[in-house]
Amino acid sequence: MLGILARTMVKAGMVKPSGLVKPVSVTRITGRYLAHQEGLPKLPVPPLKQTCDRYLAALDPIVDPEELNHTRHLLEEFQKPGGVGERLQKGLEQRAKKMENWLSDWWLQTAYLDYRMPVVIHSSPGVVLPRMVFNDRQGQMRSDQCGFRYHRNETLPVEYLGGKPLCMNQYYQVLSSCRIPGTKRDTVVNYALDKRPPTHITVVHNFQFFVLDVYNSDSTPLTVDQIYLQLEKIWNSSLQSNKEPIGILTSNHRNSWGKAYNNLIKDKTNKESVRAIQKSIFTVCLDAALPRASDDMYRTRAGVQMLHGGGSRWNSGNRWFDKTLQFIIGEDGTCGLIYEHAPAEGPPIVSLIDHVVEYTKKSEMVRTPMVPLRMPQKLRFNITPEIKKDIEEAKQNMNIMVHDLDIKVNVFSHFGKDFPKSQKMSPDAFIQVALQLAYYRIYKRCCPTYESASLRMFRLGRTDTIRSTSVDSARFVKAMDDPAKHNTEKVALLDKAIKAHRAYTDMAIRGQAIDRHLLGLKLQAIEDLAALPEIFMDTSYAVALHFNLSTSQVPAKTDCVMCFGPVVPDGYGVCYNPMDTHINFAVSAFNSCQDTNAARLAQGLEDSLVDMKNLLEQTPKARL
Repeated sequence: MLGILARTMVKAGMVKPSGLVKPVSVTRITGRYLAHQEGLPKLPVPPLKQTCDRYLAALDPIVDPEELNHTRHLLEEFQKPGGVGERLQKGLEQRAKKMENWLSDWWLQTAYLDYRMPVVIHSSPGVVLPRMVFNDRQGQMRSDQCGFRYHRNETLPVEYLGGKPLCMNQYYQVLSSCRIPGTKRDTVVNYALDKRPPTHITVVHNFQFFVLDVYNSDSTPLTVDQIYLQLEKIWNSSLQSNKEPIGILTSNHRNSWGKAYNNLIKDKTNKESVRAIQKSIFTVCLDAALPRASDDMYRTRAGVQMLHGGGSRWNSGNRWFDKTLQFIIGEDGTCGLIYEHAPAEGPPIVSLIDHVVEYTKKSEMVRTPMVPLRMPQKLRFNITPEIKKDIEEAKQNMNIMVHDLDIKVNVFSHFGKDFPKSQKMSPDAFIQVALQLAYYRIYKRCCPTYESASLRMFRLGRTDTIRSTSVDSARFVKAMDDPAKHNTEKVALLDKAIKAHRAYTDMAIRGQAIDRHLLGLKLQAIEDLAALPEIFMDTSYAVALHFNLSTSQVPAKTDCVMCFGPVVPDGYGVCYNPMDTHINFAVSAFNSCQDTNAARLAQGLEDSLVDMKNLLEQTPKARL
């Protein structure tokens, strides 16, 4: 295990701090990256009437007619010339002129740093990778000189979408960064801004943290062999798990952790140890094996391990959940990662994974220096009775969360993105409409649905919402199982639903969706210290933001899948990676809600996908 881990780290160039660990602030970045960033357009503020009209259309399938009519009147009042809507819109437009991105700071604060629920399950996604097979001690060795060398001076290859360049800023936030808890609001730090960027990673085994320098004294990166030997030293010096799981503190409610954090770092030794973890390029978690699972349950168990570690008895204390990037390697070959969501979305993370996996397939021999390496430094913590109490509280809360999470990770093997493409349909839209059908079949109603849309076409862009529930998707799901409807009509409705989703997606990535604009208008009102407009206190607004389905497509070349928890107590979290001939799915729910069941929705989704395929194949001439 250690040998393959070492080879992965070196081959991917992950030990090269001159790579991704670069400045956060665009204004401080020089060279090609800055030139690229300055060439990107600013995020637009959509027209007020357009957003209000589209908001009403989005409400149509999810609120009753009486409530919809009430909201229509509120919106008419809101849009009156010289009224509150016009004033807030002008305020937003002024903000957009002054700032690089009118939304990004607000979004970071409201979506992440002000959010007080634990990051575990509620915020931080996990990624399940194919199981490692451990054959030899270390496998091939190769130099990391080919790794991330093209990341020097912020020269990562620019990504494009539809021929347009994308903002690359998130890539420079992932390494050497960490979330810092506060009693009311968190912060994020990136130590790559230091004059001397970090040159170490942290490794945690049996709840014990170590600093592993990944550079030799002559500034050359360690070879595979050297990293293997250092990991072996760590492993052998931490075989006993009788230490307090200090890392489990990071899993607690953010206010509780903020208070415990302030108490923890009063001690100088503790403060230095915590700082070493925060400054590290990333963390490697060497996990104990979870109880064996059958082959069909392996992916689900791996999802559990990536999301929360299995509880205080297993690996939940073998983490520092505030760390942006943590690679997880189990004794049984289970592997993946978990990342703290504040600095970046999923695509940069899976791009990094794809890069790692590709580099591990290549081989190149390199000579290992004979210079002996010093023992990796073990980080010490002085545990007072108060800290011990905080740890026990965090253990209890973690175990409650672990027992409450209901998750199903599976592979849909009937077809992949190849089939929708053969029908000239968007694979993502096809899956989203199938999800609408699955939910409707179980609950006999449509629900607010969130799908993440990238705003990286704009400078410092993060995300907006694709509202997958539309008037057209509602018409299709109601017709699909209606025996009075002919297949030709069903196919026409399916076609229309998929085109509507595609149109909303295009609108969202162009910065013309409604959710972030409405949020901006609300926050502008709060900033102006004005009374909150009635549209934001309306029942419809609360319903619209209660996402029973929180979904994301995170496509990767690697045969992996991302997983995350629901965003509401009676909801589901659904993530998927469509491959050519199969689709990887992760569905989550909470056991505390009697109305939700992850396995039932996962099965319903499979059935819906198969039924939609059969419908199209049975009526080939009905396509419009």
